[in-house]
Amino acid sequence: MFTIRKANMSDRFLINDLASQVWENTYGRILSKEQLEYMFEMMYSPENLAKQIAEPEFSFFIVYDGDTPSGYLSIEQKDESTYIFQKIYVLPRAQGTGMGRYIIEQGIDYLKTVRHSSPFTVILYVNRENNAVGFYKHLGFEVIDVRDHHIGNGYYMNDYIMALDVEGYQTPV
Repeated sequence: MFTIRKANMSDRFLINDLASQVWENTYGRILSKEQLEYMFEMMYSPENLAKQIAEPEFSFFIVYDGDTPSGYLSIEQKDESTYIFQKIYVLPRAQGTGMGRYIIEQGIDYLKTVRHSSPFTVILYVNRENNAVGFYKHLGFEVIDVRDHHIGNGYYMNDYIMALDVEGYQTPV
């Protein structure tokens, strides 16, 4: 059984640990080892996670399979009615169990009940080579654009920008 809870500042070490378990599995065939290391430090060092967790426009969540932390989600409020699901990751051993769908559903439910009761849009930035693109399409996200976002050191994030308009959203079967 899956559960989710909002993360706090002390969870930055847990998020860092979870990320270290999914990072190479997710991007090892897509990005160079140097870019993987650069991006991991930029996004997941405990210091950088602390900065994000402290920002009011960010919300982090830890997802459990029973008592075992097995995934995480980060939501950023971009504007009045747009939210970016920045980080949606499931440990390799939990992939294919429905946890990814659960994370998306719980993130949307959180926004509907805590942040935004009227219609809103969820945005994802997904590497164009990431196998998860098909998963997000299955859940109703649509590719609305592409981006090649420079992140420093000559590295780029080559993403699809995917969107889901939320108004009485129900997960597809």
